[in-house]
Amino acid sequence: MDTADRLELATRHTLEVIEEEELQALFDEGTPSAYIGYAPTGEMHIGHYTTMRKLADFIEAGIDVTVLIADLHAHLDDEKSPFDLLDARSEYYQVAIEGMIEAAGADPEAISFVRGTDFQLDEEYTLEMYRMAAETTLARTQRAGSRVVRESESPNLGGLIYPLMQTLDVKALDADIAYGGDDQRGIYMLSRETLPDHGHDAPVCIFAPLLSGLTGEEMSASKEDTKVNLNDSHDAVVEKIEDAYCPMGEREDNGVLEYLEYLVFPVLEERGESFVVERPDEYGGNLVYDEFDELEADFLSEELHPADLKPAAGEYVSDVIGPIRERLDARPELLAEAYPEKYDQ
Repeated sequence: MDTADRLELATRHTLEVIEEEELQALFDEGTPSAYIGYAPTGEMHIGHYTTMRKLADFIEAGIDVTVLIADLHAHLDDEKSPFDLLDARSEYYQVAIEGMIEAAGADPEAISFVRGTDFQLDEEYTLEMYRMAAETTLARTQRAGSRVVRESESPNLGGLIYPLMQTLDVKALDADIAYGGDDQRGIYMLSRETLPDHGHDAPVCIFAPLLSGLTGEEMSASKEDTKVNLNDSHDAVVEKIEDAYCPMGEREDNGVLEYLEYLVFPVLEERGESFVVERPDEYGGNLVYDEFDELEADFLSEELHPADLKPAAGEYVSDVIGPIRERLDARPELLAEAYPEKYDQ
């Protein structure tokens, strides 16, 4: 595979790449490394899957991929995960991520998993973090983490340490590429600014879009009706999509279309399958789409009605999360131990 093909794989279905010329140079040089970090807080959902699916492209493009289960970060961010649940939630996250990678058509064993506590307590890392803390202003740190950590007029110190540690993780994991959702942009821009003074090149940054919620508002881990969970039953998925905000001819804040663009169609492309909308003959018969752009054009022109799109979307979304659901259902103790207040009853 030549550099142009690798570059196309690594950048497709993304929101932004900083800078593409630097990524091309990394491919020209050989095998770059990429990292993405996840703090094991709330249950993983379809928004995580769209991000994880991208790792299959990275692997195919010949990138060494590391997934950081950022257990310490999960506690530093306003104690979103109690300290005594970090191990259980970290195990659940790794199993869920492995399921997402496999469901996306890649080999989970091609990915290296590491926990923050594996290296973030080391003397060298700690000394480097102190150096970084001495050089970085409070205002700059707050700006970097403004879309990631929970903020208030009097924030906990942990939320201020969080962006510095995430910046330092890029160096500690020797990553050429920092990958994550668009909410991570502030922290990774801090990485590009500060790491050259700490003995590491500025990383290439690749950002995935954050999906809209199913209610027309931002997806929220705490609001069940805004998202599809990875362990939702088939019927629950179909019902959520049926009830979703999906006004005829409108794209903005339309989570149904975003699920299709960033998750369903990439998975179908990997499988060599089409997206079929079933309609009675009196309403024009079935519609078959091989590209999302074709479906989007029909929806915006009102050729494709939400009443026809949503049942099909529900079936396909349920199908693409099916293997992950099965994996989690086979190990009910994972969720029970990670979220005892919800599952261990």
